Amino acid sequence: MTNPSELTVENGCPACAGKHTDRPDETRKALLTRLKRIEGQVRGLEGMVEKNAYCPDILIQVSAVTSALNSFSKELLASHIQGCVKRDILNGDDATIDELCQLLQRLMK
Repeated sequence: MTNPSELTVENGCPACAGKHTDRPDETRKALLTRLKRIEGQVRGLEGMVEKNAYCPDILIQVSAVTSALNSFSKELLASHIQGCVKRDILNGDDATIDELCQLLQRLMK
């Protein structure tokens, strides 16, 4: 089995562009907990649709899921800046600044 930190586009992780982040266990667990909570919310939405719930009630829950995903994104972005970006800048790799700027442009569409 391939170690997740060794996955690249070439050997099995097409969505990762060949880069990976080794997160502290505490950070990874917190992110996964948030995602599992969001997953539960999405499953709840699915159940509401299956039970023909009233549209405004579903839309309110969609708004809650959207807010949860936005909070997750903000937390992950802050972690990226405080970890990866800071590390790369301290190591003299200014290309990470360009990458961050491109990321922010994509996120702010």
